Amino acid sequence: MPRDRGTITQVGSAMAYRGIPLQSPYCGAKHAVKGFTDSIRSELIHKRSKVHVGMVQLPGLNTPQFDHCRSKMNRHPMPVPPIYQPEVAAAAVLSATRKRRREMYVGVPTLYTIWGNRLAPWLADHYLGRTAVNSQLTDEPVDAPRLGNLFEPSEGDPGAHGDFDDSAHERSLQLWASEHRGGLLAAAVGAAATWAALLARD
Repeated sequence: MPRDRGTITQVGSAMAYRGIPLQSPYCGAKHAVKGFTDSIRSELIHKRSKVHVGMVQLPGLNTPQFDHCRSKMNRHPMPVPPIYQPEVAAAAVLSATRKRRREMYVGVPTLYTIWGNRLAPWLADHYLGRTAVNSQLTDEPVDAPRLGNLFEPSEGDPGAHGDFDDSAHERSLQLWASEHRGGLLAAAVGAAATWAALLARD
């Protein structure tokens, strides 16, 4: 704020809008980050600050979170599919920061989770209640409870990737479209104008 410039990009999730089973602490934290970010943004606007605050809402990522998180389940946890590589998230954060985006959704699952919850939250309640527990567990058995790194850090550096490289997407067409939305909109308007002109000539 003393420099009156710069960009802060918060890392969020589709879970900032929609809670799911087995992840109540995580979802609560992401809801809190979104509320905090909205408040800070409004305060900066009130002060006429040129500091920009944005947020990127991410899908399920193939990170080591699922290898060392505390779990009381008897099967190994996993991200909600479809899963994306962490490099997709990094590219989105960089893009949102450079372009000073207020908010950026990453991945089709993030879009349908957020908009589906807005349109029919009751349907999301029932759908997630019936499907989201098993979709977050592999078939690999685990001796429960797995203590994880909640109270003590894990040993060594696990790196950026988790156990799901074989099934994780390395890119997101939706992210590409979001980054190029101005050009895509112009192309769509141009195509519509051309089509209208052709129809008018008939």
